[in-house]
Amino acid sequence: MSDFILKVNGARLHVSAPAEKSLLFVLRDRLNLTGTKYGCGEGQCAACTVLLDGKPARSCLTPVSAAAKANITTIEGLEQNGHLSPVQQAFLDEGAFQCGYCTSGMVLCATALLRATSHPTEDQIVTYMDGNICRCGTYPRIVAAVQRASQSPQKAGGQ
Repeated sequence: MSDFILKVNGARLHVSAPAEKSLLFVLRDRLNLTGTKYGCGEGQCAACTVLLDGKPARSCLTPVSAAAKANITTIEGLEQNGHLSPVQQAFLDEGAFQCGYCTSGMVLCATALLRATSHPTEDQIVTYMDGNICRCGTYPRIVAAVQRASQSPQKAGGQ
């Protein structure tokens, strides 16, 4: 076991875990941040996506030791003062999910995209979101949600 100070959603949190333990399980099991989902466990579905220093990362493949120096944002960190981020709100408004299992990873990837490209084209959205798997097949609504969020004055917001 090693001790780590993780900066998660703006808070500095102490955690003891084996250095090779995945960030996914540290977030879920040690820090009770269960919005980050276990999907395939192989980095292929992106349900476990978090932002490390603003960039999407598959938390199932990221050892906690590699994330210890990064600013980590989970789906819980996007809401501010009781208000959903523009991306979260757009996903609701567009009905961009059914079962919801992929949603946190999709929202975090979309957040990173909008921070990098404020008004992406449909092709840019599809390319950037490639690798995020939605088993329910709501891809057209996901694209519409990202487009809607790109029109928000607050854009991606969050940590």
